[in-house]
Amino acid sequence: METPLVFPALGAVYAALAPYAEALLRFAVGMAMLPHGLRMCLGFFKGTGAHVSNVRDVAAFFDRRGYRPGLLWARCAVLTQFVAGPCLALGLFTRPMALPVFVLMALSAYDHGRYDGYFWNKSGFEYPAMWAAGAFYFLVHGGGTISFDHLLGFEF
Repeated sequence: METPLVFPALGAVYAALAPYAEALLRFAVGMAMLPHGLRMCLGFFKGTGAHVSNVRDVAAFFDRRGYRPGLLWARCAVLTQFVAGPCLALGLFTRPMALPVFVLMALSAYDHGRYDGYFWNKSGFEYPAMWAAGAFYFLVHGGGTISFDHLLGFEF
């Protein structure tokens, strides 16, 4: 059952824009991973608050936080940020790519909540929880009509 619109004449506009809104959200969720990967693993964006700038430092950070072996988790984070995130953004293998993004962001939200509290400007769980929710949407719904999955004719 659909919710009635206050202005029914806008229904066609909403229906026409819905696939673009979904594609924009998918792109934002997926591409949010890339700058973090560039910062954490390759040392880009100096002075932005990160205390790690290469995979070895990321592995040591994971070890300190209790995610052992840290190198395994660091490699998973790198693959998520440089492969799964951009694939999710493009809607390519959307559901399989949304899964590691969701897991990484959900674990990050848990970890930041445990150590840093709620607010994003204090490194809290607010930011990663929001991206986890976005990734979860695409894990459930797939890439949508404006995606490489749709263009290639398959849906996972």
